[in-house]
Parts: sequence; C-alpha cells; structure tokens
Amino acid sequence: MRTLRRNALFKALVLCQCAVLPTIAFAQDATGGTSPQSSPVELDGIVVTGRRAADRLAIDDKRLADNQVDSIRADDVGRLPDQNVAEAVRRLPGVSVSNDQGEGRYLTVRGVAPELLNVTLNGQTAAAPEPDGRQVKLDDIPSALIGSVTLVKTLTPDLDANAIAGQVNIETLSAFDRGRNFATARAAYGYYDMNGENPYEFDATVGGLFGADKQFGAVLAINHSSRKIGSQQFAGSEDWMDINGQELPEEFAIRHYQPHRTRQGAVANFDWKPSDRSKMFLRLMHSVYKDDETRQHFGVTLPDDEDDYASQTGSTGSFTDGGRAERRVRMRREDTSTSSALVGGEFKFGEFNDRILNVETTFSKARKRDPRRDEWTFRTSSNIGGSYDLGRDPFRVEPAAAAYDAANFRGYQVRYGSRRANEDLFQARADYQFPIDGDSGSWFKLGAKIIDRDKDNDEDRATWRQSGSGTLTLDQALAGSYGPVFTGDVFGPGADHALADAYFNANPGHFSYRADSTLSDSLASDYRISERITAAYAMASLRFGDATVLPGVRIEHTSSTYAAKSVTEDSTLDQGFDSFGSQSYTDLFPGLNFRYEIGDNISLRAAATRAIGRPNYEDIAPYVMIEDAGNGRYAVTKGNPDVDPLRSTNLDVALEYYVGNRGIVSAAAFYKKISNPIFWTRETVIDGTFAGRVLPEAVVSTPTNAVDASVSGIEFNAQFELSFLPAPWDGFSAGASMTFVDSEANGVPGRPEGVPLATQSDRVASANLSYEKGGFSARVAYSYRSASLAEVGDSADSDLYTDRFGQWDARMSYAIGKFATVFLEGSNLNDAAFRQYYGRRSHLSEEERYGWSVRTGIQLSF
Repeated sequence: MRTLRRNALFKALVLCQCAVLPTIAFAQDATGGTSPQSSPVELDGIVVTGRRAADRLAIDDKRLADNQVDSIRADDVGRLPDQNVAEAVRRLPGVSVSNDQGEGRYLTVRGVAPELLNVTLNGQTAAAPEPDGRQVKLDDIPSALIGSVTLVKTLTPDLDANAIAGQVNIETLSAFDRGRNFATARAAYGYYDMNGENPYEFDATVGGLFGADKQFGAVLAINHSSRKIGSQQFAGSEDWMDINGQELPEEFAIRHYQPHRTRQGAVANFDWKPSDRSKMFLRLMHSVYKDDETRQHFGVTLPDDEDDYASQTGSTGSFTDGGRAERRVRMRREDTSTSSALVGGEFKFGEFNDRILNVETTFSKARKRDPRRDEWTFRTSSNIGGSYDLGRDPFRVEPAAAAYDAANFRGYQVRYGSRRANEDLFQARADYQFPIDGDSGSWFKLGAKIIDRDKDNDEDRATWRQSGSGTLTLDQALAGSYGPVFTGDVFGPGADHALADAYFNANPGHFSYRADSTLSDSLASDYRISERITAAYAMASLRFGDATVLPGVRIEHTSSTYAAKSVTEDSTLDQGFDSFGSQSYTDLFPGLNFRYEIGDNISLRAAATRAIGRPNYEDIAPYVMIEDAGNGRYAVTKGNPDVDPLRSTNLDVALEYYVGNRGIVSAAAFYKKISNPIFWTRETVIDGTFAGRVLPEAVVSTPTNAVDASVSGIEFNAQFELSFLPAPWDGFSAGASMTFVDSEANGVPGRPEGVPLATQSDRVASANLSYEKGGFSARVAYSYRSASLAEVGDSADSDLYTDRFGQWDARMSYAIGKFATVFLEGSNLNDAAFRQYYGRRSHLSEEERYGWSVRTGIQLSF
C-alpha cells in the first residue's frame, strides 16, 4: 500500500480548520443555535439571498438527510457556482474531476472511478452517450439548467445499487420550488489567454404558478454557449532506450489543439397539484453538445543506433542522422445529444395524508454522431539530426533545420473515419410508504423498478497510403506556420486537411487501400448490447428518540445479451454480428444507515451497505480481433462477455457539528472492499482457438477480473459564515475540505504486487473564501488532487499516472438595483497544466496547458 504523505497544502488546510474551529463556539452563542427546521433564507428578520442562501439550503439538505449526502444548490437567480455540473460538484468533499481541454468532465468520488458512479437526472438513471463505458459526461449539461445537485455517499435500498462510488442526482427546477412567478436572463462574454478567442454564453429561465388556485406550475429554460478553446501539448515517450549508457526517450511530439465547443440545452417542467393529496409532473430535458477540433502534430522519432549519437554528457547530446520527423493534422467532429422525458405522480392517502404512493416512468436517449474522425500524416526520410537536453522539465529535443522545411515531408497516409453510438433507456418505478408505530415518525417503504437499456456502437474507418507514384508533399498542403508551444519548442509548418483531401480526390490512383487496418478499425468496435435490470426493495425508518435507523434490502436481477464481430483475414466490411454472449445474475443488497443526534448540533452517522459495478461495454462486447505479427505469431484482442461485475461492501462513519445552517465541521471515515475489479491483461497462448481459427502462438489481450481491491480513507470538511464578526467583516464565509484515500487491488495478472485503483488520488482538497454584503459578492476557490493511476502497465515502470493538479478560480459580482447584477469571473488563474507520466515523473507522457480565462456579463432577475 502507498502511505499517505503530508505536504504544504495539508498543513494549510489544517491551519484553516484550526482557525475556523475556535470561532464555532463563539458563533453558536451569537446565533442561538438555529434549528434545522428554521428558514434557511430568513434569519433574525433579514432575508438572505444569493450564494450564501444557497449554501444554507445545502447545509439543511445534509443535516436533515438520514444517510450521508452533500449537495450544491443554485442561487436565487438559478446559477450554480461553476460552468457545468462537474465543475460545481468538485467543490464537495472527497470529489475530484477529470478534465478534457481544461473543462471538468468526469467525477471520481472517494477514489472510485467515474464508471462506478451512478448519475441520475431527477432521480432516474441518466443515459450515457459515450460508447466505451458507463460514465456520464457531466460537461454536456450546462449548470444554468440545474436547480440542485446531490451527492449520495451511502446508499439506501430505494436507490439503484449500480453505485459503488455513490450517486449524483441532478434536479431541474420546479415552479413550486420558487412558489412565485419569476424570470431570469444572463449573458456572458469572455477571453481565453491561450488563443485570444472570445467565448460567449446566454441563458434564460421563466416560470411561475397559474390557475384559479395556483395549482399549475411551469418552468422553461434555455441555454447556449460557444467556446473556441486553445491548448498546447508536449507529448513525451512511453518507451525509453539505453544509448551508450544514457536513458533516452524514443520519441517526442508537440501539438496545437483548436477545439470549438458549442452547447445548447432546454428544460421544460410542468406540475399540477389538484389538491394537497396529489400532484403530477412532467420533466423534459434536451441538450446538444458539438465539438469541432483541429489538431496539428509535430513529432520526432530518435534513432536507435548508438553510432548516430555524439557529444553525450550526463543529460545532453546530439544525433547526426537516423531521426525521422512527422507532421499530422487531425480533424474531428463530435455531435452528442441527450433527451429525457419523465412523467410521474405522488398520491397521499389516509386520514393524515401519511400513506404515499409515487409512480414514475422515464424514457431517455443519448446519441453520439462523430461524422468526421480524419487524420493526414506526412513524414520525412530517416535522415533528421538534432540535439537533446534531458535536464529540462519537460525534456527538450531540437531537430535540425530539415525538420522545419515543408518540402521534406512526403504524404504518408490518410485515415478517414466516423462513428455512431446510441443508447435508449426506459425506466419505470413505483414506491409506497406508510407509517408504523403510531406517532413516532417511523415508516415502512417498499417499491420496484425496471430498467431496459439498448446500446450499440458502429465505427467506420478507411486507411489509404500514398504509393511510389504519389507526389504529395507538405508544401502543397500548407496551413501556414504555427508558433512555439509553452515549452519554447518551435513548431513550424502545419498541414491543411482540405488541400490534402483535394489532392487525394484528384489522384486516387496515387494511394493504396490498406485493407488490414481498415477492417480492424471498422469492425472491432462494433457491438450491440441489451440489458434489463429488475429490482425490488423493502426498507424502514425507525425512530427511537434521538436515533434513526434505516434497515432494508434490495434485490436486483440483471439479464443481458451481447453481440459483436470477429476480425480475421476472411472478414469483410459488410459482415454482420457473428460473436455472441449473455449473462444473467441476481444480487441481494442489504443495507443499514444509522443517525444519532448526540446534542442539538452534533450528529453521528454510520452505514453498512452493498453495491455493484457492472462492466463497461467495451469489456463485455464479445469481439475478437486477430492480427498477423509474422513468423507464425499473432496478436489477439478480444472482449470478455464472461467477466464478472464488481461487488462491494461499504462501511462509513461520520461525525458532524452544525451551527444552525450557517456552518458545519465534519469528519468521516470510509472503507470499501471490492471483489472482481477488472483489468486488461496480456498473455501468450499456444495452439489456442480464436474466432474459429487455431493459432500456433498468440499474445492475447483481454479484460480479466482480479481477486479483490480495497479503498479506505478519511474526510474532513469545514464551512462557516463569519457573520458573528462586526460589520463589514460579517459578510465573509470560508470553507475547506481534505480527503485522504488509499487503495490496493490484489491478484492483477502479471502484477504480483498490489496496484492502486485507477483515478484514485491519495489527497483531494478544496478551499474557498467568499464575501457577500450590500449587493457585492466575491469568491476565490482552490481545488487540488494528487497524482493518480490512469492505466496499469506490464510493470510499475510502465504504469501511466496522471500528475497532481491544483487550480485557482475567482468570481465577483455587484447588484445594480433589484433586478440586475454584473459579474466578472476567472478560471484556472494559475495556468495549471494537465500532466501524465510513466512510472516516475521524469518519464513524461504528456503535458498540456490551456491558459487562464475570464468572463464578464450581466444577470437579470424578475
């Protein structure tokens, strides 16, 4: 196991908590210990609005819940504190975010990977457009459309069990949440430091109650954003070589990314409350995400002949010949849409309206259309010289002038591709709750749910290589010259995809069709999966004075069928599915949540629960791909429809101290024992049969279950309003959280030693300081995660790690009268870089920078 290490950030957070703790007792006396039943937005006759009011509501959510949760509420103009759902949730304790092009995308909760986190929309499982896994992209959903986000850390039996990491529930706004007519609008315009582009965004929401008795409610919301992001990347080498006793990278590359991302979203929510005993609702949501990206690539492969090197010192040297330079241009378009329609009702019975029936039906769909995934490659001959300096971070390779002459780069190959992925999700559930044991407040609840999922993926690829008769060189398809990247490395000429396409279309006879790579790329990723999950549960809430116990059990039956394609030398592009598999299993999930009010302001919580993690789609799709490696040897890559799901036993305990709804200090400990973690493995098989063929020797790569894994950690959180201070300092609020996590997977094939779980950081932290008074509001926030394993290699030296990451963000606003607020916000103000390495930090895989960004705008609220 890895040991947990202290650092400067940990010391700072400890000092922050030590500074906050002495104020709590004083503030308790000053505020009189506001009870959780008090209004979160009106205290001492003062109406509190904005971010502070939203934070108070979130504290109430946590305090009143019978299980362990954290939440974020939109403020009184319908804004979460960040640009998308992932970036908002990363402020919660124990949560880290995986970024893409500088934007938050996936969540890791308490060291458990995103595909094991259940993401729900208005309480129902959200559709996932990504074809390779179950993780849900949270950057697709604009935060302007959301009313609240709740992170459930301990499951109850009425929640889906497919949630080893927990559950994130995204709630859209209902008119009855506001209880009045309202309208908001917001427009923002910004600046990106990396490329000088100007992103913009606008959204609007209108809603209210109508009818003779205000029994009807409606909310309509729209959002549109456009962002031309720029980023630069330095790519290192996975493999290093020994040259005259010196360890050198085999290659390096630098890249310019130019993505243009647009998002559109709409929400339409309708409610009808004909009486106090019944309500019905319709929840509609549609979001569209488009990403058009151009990537320019310049790389050099170093020679592997020791005779090509000279002037070698401890960290520097030169190569006189044998290097090869390569330039590529990749054009990629990604179109993703997600739609959801939920209809349901709540009906109360009995003399005291304490028997409650809930019924809901949801249909959601996700569509991913990548109409363009094309890449041109231009190469020099193997005659490039240059020098290197390993003493820098990152290391530097400076090729000779020939690597910057476009005429030296001959067109090598072009790959054209597209992809289509679909997911259709039907869900229906019914829940019935009734009281037990008189006036104690105890109740019993039972229910059932069904989930039907249909998922498919279809990729098409074609590879063409320029033959000897071709005359295309880079100077005929020149896109101008690109400046150096952030490391100072010179880039030089870029390639124009349209000009290269024009040459290809005019001279098709100059290119040869690569049938082998075309078949493998086009067929191996195709699959069709159908999955049905039927569930039933029974649970109770038993109240004994200051103690509440929630025992219960859930049963889920999973039945699924899979279809994929075998890729052999006899395959054709139009072949259908010819490889099939199926699974059927039933699981029981007992659970117990416990809450005890030690005093008016102290809560002790504990939980013992079970959960499941169903395998990713690319793991269970039964495809088989065979590649001839020559000399009677083959490389086989295949899915495994027999891989077992992950199952976990979870133990949690937490102690929470509240100052009304103005502050909280908490500590929590957690432990998860996970069976059957899934890893990709590689082994040599003699005389094995694959796709009906007997192969004399094959290196087989496939997903396999390891023996088990464990995750454990402790979590600290403090959030407090400094309202006891004299004016004007009483407008300050502060918060900080720190989570220490450790994990180990045992029985990973080929790795006798234990390895950590993917995406698990030893330390995850956040801190913020805010001020809100007299119409002025300001907030500065910091989020941090330590290094985490990204991919397991054949040995510790080849394990891919994502490096530590810390980011500063800030926002300020000022209210002009009752209806308008102007704001200015900045993101990644410290220009934090995304960085990955193999085994140790000096073996760089890539470092990518996005620069800082700022936005300003106006919000209107009526």
